[in-house]
Amino acid sequence: MYELIRRINGVDDVKKFSLEELKVLAGEIREALFNRLTHIGGHFGPNFGMVETEIAMHYVFNSPVDKIVFDVSHQSYPHKILTGRKEGYINDNRFYEDSGYTNPDESEHDFFNIGHTSTSISLASGLAKARDLKGDHENIIAVIGDGSLSGGEALEGLNVAGAELKSNFIIVVNDNEMAIAETHGGLYKNLKELRDTKGKADHNIFKAFGLDYMYIEQGNDIKTMIDAFQKIKDIDHPIVLHIHTVKGFGYKIAEENKENWHWTLPFDRETGVTTVDFGDGEDYTSITASYIMDKAKKDKDLLIITPAMPSAAGLDVNMRKELGSQYIDVGIAEEQAVAMASGAAKNGVKPLVVTCTTFMQRAYDQISQDVCINKTPVTILLNYSSFDAMTDVTHLGIFGIPEFTNIPNLVVLAPSSKSEYINMLDWSLSQREHPVMILIPGNEVNDRKSDTDYSKLNTFKMERNGERLAIIALGDFYQMGEKLADEIENKLLFKPTLVNPRFASGIDKEMLKELKNNHELVITLEDGIIEGGFGQKIASFYGTSNMKVKNYGLGKIFYDRYSPADLLKKVGMDTESIIADIKKIIFY
Repeated sequence: MYELIRRINGVDDVKKFSLEELKVLAGEIREALFNRLTHIGGHFGPNFGMVETEIAMHYVFNSPVDKIVFDVSHQSYPHKILTGRKEGYINDNRFYEDSGYTNPDESEHDFFNIGHTSTSISLASGLAKARDLKGDHENIIAVIGDGSLSGGEALEGLNVAGAELKSNFIIVVNDNEMAIAETHGGLYKNLKELRDTKGKADHNIFKAFGLDYMYIEQGNDIKTMIDAFQKIKDIDHPIVLHIHTVKGFGYKIAEENKENWHWTLPFDRETGVTTVDFGDGEDYTSITASYIMDKAKKDKDLLIITPAMPSAAGLDVNMRKELGSQYIDVGIAEEQAVAMASGAAKNGVKPLVVTCTTFMQRAYDQISQDVCINKTPVTILLNYSSFDAMTDVTHLGIFGIPEFTNIPNLVVLAPSSKSEYINMLDWSLSQREHPVMILIPGNEVNDRKSDTDYSKLNTFKMERNGERLAIIALGDFYQMGEKLADEIENKLLFKPTLVNPRFASGIDKEMLKELKNNHELVITLEDGIIEGGFGQKIASFYGTSNMKVKNYGLGKIFYDRYSPADLLKKVGMDTESIIADIKKIIFY
């Protein structure tokens, strides 16, 4: 197995193969992808759909002199195999040497560490402009999926490329008729028209931007793709190569279930069933989906908005159909989602925007300007904000608290239990005074009772009244606080105070003043970085007093592919380390 792959130590080796050998190589690459993905999971559909294109690309172009930039780069596994990183796919002991995205630390063939969408055209345009300034002549290739075209940055890149660049610039648009889920928006009507007419439609969005254009129907055929790349290699102006491919090509289960196979957990190849057992317990994503479906039936003013991430709310295709006009997917366009929500709220409905924390940072300006300055009652739900959710450097949710809690007028809530989460959602959608952001918990589901009214902003809840030490444990780190309080009582023989702050965007000054009476130390626990976060607000409040404060959280670091348990221990947030700190501070 892997006879041809084993002969590839660099891209020059790919050029030595005959056409028939390249076809065999495509099969071997898919076997290598199966080997990695069945064991550790990862992006399936995007990679299986681009095998032939990437073989042809490296057969024709001269990477890394010719520079290839992959959008999102979740389709770059074949590229990695072809550029000397085969062991991360065929050697079970070396899977974790390679990230799931392009990474310059791995190879000179990767120019950027990329995991977010719609960036490749803009990044590559900078490479092209620098090349021209230096008087060089290499090919610059941006590879972008059709789903990513709905992102504003992609359209900005097309706008510049078509009007301002006058030299070699190749944009490969991989059209597999899908984003993560189905595509939405007028742009995709034109892509369909171009596919239906084999690229000859009178209306052509790429030509409208001033770009040259070529359409390839058989994007999963190596010979066709080699011929296409040879035609445009060394071209002297910007061009879009629009290729039609099949997402998940080569695995029938994935071809027939494209949304579910965009990304996968480890699975059994014969059945497609995941081999990871999460047990029968609830999770907050499914709780979110159930809440939305029930709420939508009862309240016809509820509007669900997702920027191409219905999975962040657990909404499958049948749920989305059932929601009907109460649901809209705006495509990969967080700015549109947030601004649209503000407009909808202004006109009397109850918008609920749902996506992943790592993606919402693209709409920071809209949250600040369009929502918070205008005080529109928009509710934003952010999933995967926890340190133990997504651990790739490009997908971290640990920056959410400092990113958003310092925007004026925005109420950021951090629920610590199922009932608290549901009650916060109910309150937010019923009130008309505040923009509200809710961080979906990332811990195990528990159902502690909670309040139903959060209109008195920044009111903390004292769950256990003790002395000497106060533990203020935010959101999904409240359970950590409970465990820590129990250990302190057992090992240090005094009962600490335990506080559930609930509000991440403000502090309860009255409670903090009261703690001065019989406490000498306050520790804060938060699921995010310390700098600019929740704990530092507490430390600042106590700044000139005798109260000692110890903040626990993560460093301002781009962590990458870490073990969550190991990371907690490394930053001293495990219970044993915290108790050791308490002994030093209180008992000297």
